[in-house]
Amino acid sequence: MPQQTNDLTLHSSLRDPRANFLATSTQSMPIAGMLFWAIVAVAALRLNPNQLSLLVLFGSGTIFPLGVLIDRLTQRRFTVASAANPVTQMFMQSLGLVALTWPLVILAARHAHDANLIVLGGAILMGIIWIPYGWAADDPVGLKHAIGRGLLGYVAFVYVPSPYKATGISCVVLLAYLYSLLRMKPPPKDVTGR
Repeated sequence: MPQQTNDLTLHSSLRDPRANFLATSTQSMPIAGMLFWAIVAVAALRLNPNQLSLLVLFGSGTIFPLGVLIDRLTQRRFTVASAANPVTQMFMQSLGLVALTWPLVILAARHAHDANLIVLGGAILMGIIWIPYGWAADDPVGLKHAIGRGLLGYVAFVYVPSPYKATGISCVVLLAYLYSLLRMKPPPKDVTGR
């Protein structure tokens, strides 16, 4: 019986930090991610696989600043969650874990002589961050996004013909973003004023 009380205490103690995290979240980052992966999908039809892999590697760093720009253009003031918030700390540390895995993807692509592995790796690694996002925002869409994006990304890599493999993976990511934008929890109305 004491365990149930501890679980309830833990849940109620997470309520406020999660609410703070969700209140500082916007849909601008998923929109920025969607724009990036739409560019990758189209570029995959024009660029050779090595050029495309460089676009994915270096271009993925543009998603955050593009999200901030979208917030500014839509008149929503960009707000950073409190650094004292343990939920925010966990989310930020998760970004570091994703970054640490990028070299593995690069090494695998070099070893396999297949630049499309960079596209697949980018799609999956950038999708993994949806798991801690979903936990931090107390929103099941995060886990669903990451699992669906990962599994369907593998399917596209295996079954889409070579010249369209990167475009197929990019389309999977775009579908995952679309699903998430339609289903993710909005920030509380008392914070956004909407």
